[in-house]
Amino acid sequence: MIDFKPFRLEDRALYNDFLFNCGERGCEYSFVNLYLWGRQQAAVVNGQLLFFSQFNRRSVYLFPIGPGDIRTAVDAVIEDAAQRGIPCRLTGLLHDDCANLERLYPGRFRYHFDRDSFDYIYDINDLADLKGRKFQKKRNHLNRFRQNHPDCRLIPVTEENIPMVREFVRRWYETRLEENPHADYLMEQAAIEKALCHWQALDMEGLILLDGDTPLAITMGSLLSADTFDIHFEKALDIADGAYAAINQGFAATLREKYPNLRWLNREDDMGLEGLRKAKLSYCPDHMIEKNWSCLLEDCYDY
Repeated sequence: MIDFKPFRLEDRALYNDFLFNCGERGCEYSFVNLYLWGRQQAAVVNGQLLFFSQFNRRSVYLFPIGPGDIRTAVDAVIEDAAQRGIPCRLTGLLHDDCANLERLYPGRFRYHFDRDSFDYIYDINDLADLKGRKFQKKRNHLNRFRQNHPDCRLIPVTEENIPMVREFVRRWYETRLEENPHADYLMEQAAIEKALCHWQALDMEGLILLDGDTPLAITMGSLLSADTFDIHFEKALDIADGAYAAINQGFAATLREKYPNLRWLNREDDMGLEGLRKAKLSYCPDHMIEKNWSCLLEDCYDY
């Protein structure tokens, strides 16, 4: 079997050497996401980075990345799955990945179009400026918020104010659970807490939207590649109508100023949630990262 190892903070620079040179990839390839969520492991095989993780209580392999031979990497994954006695299930495949897989293994894999996991990719200038007719409603919403909260300001998340962020997050989940006691936020809560505990080591960045001394919203993210920033978490109080719009626009403007070469904001997927999909589409994404799953036909695997 492949000697997969858990992601460690000290591996971040090595991992990003792979990620930053493999072209556009979905948010599941973000080092921060791989470190924060679940049991993610990786190994390097002949110049390719291989991944093994748990998703929806199933063992899966992210499609390999790196400059090495892709067939050697996929052969290793197929063998590893057989030795573990699990289906060979690959996730995170882009259209070209599917084409390459079919070319290398004609008729051996079947493919599943996974709309719920598509990443929404926005031009950073669109979200920072909200120019044009398509953003007229967004500008009006933001202006109303600013009129109703004239003392609001944005400050960066730092080690010093993380206790404030932590308390805000606690209150946000408390409110959500009052509304829906059966909602399951445990994994997300654990991921946010882990991010706050390792803020500097993960090179996380974020903003707090304050009205006086009261936080109304928070956002957190990290660089996904040289030209793309990944928004991992964004929370706002429902009592402050427009807070999401304010922190969304403010973070885009802040990032653009700090990183002149930054072109895209990846606001991740909508998980198939109707309300979240509507909200993300309303910001007019430039494009989406379309993803697929695949598995060996011989495994007779039911998605």
